[in-house]
Amino acid sequence: MDKKSLKQFEKLLKAKRTELQAAYLEKLQRSGDAGADGALDSADEASANYNKEFWYSMSDGDRQIMRLIDEALRRIADGTFGECIHCEKPIQKKRLEAVPWARHCVECQELQERGRLEE
Repeated sequence: MDKKSLKQFEKLLKAKRTELQAAYLEKLQRSGDAGADGALDSADEASANYNKEFWYSMSDGDRQIMRLIDEALRRIADGTFGECIHCEKPIQKKRLEAVPWARHCVECQELQERGRLEE
């Protein structure tokens, strides 16, 4: 992959990482606000607890994407970005444009989703 494309993907990855960090901080702030006044009845308290759980579970997915972004940035640094980590064939550029943290080519991703690819 040419240097210009690598720089563009690096910029995209860093922007997405910043976006996820900001969203995560906002989620933490929102979940901390629920019931802060201490004047909740049992139904409101249950609702507030559900909201906290919802925000924390969403952040699990965000943390997974952050981990994949960090891995992609390491692959840019070591010169393996754009290669499938399984078969080492090039990952299609359109796939990287849609999901710049993609680790697998389309074929290997399908195998992984079917449980036929070991990590």
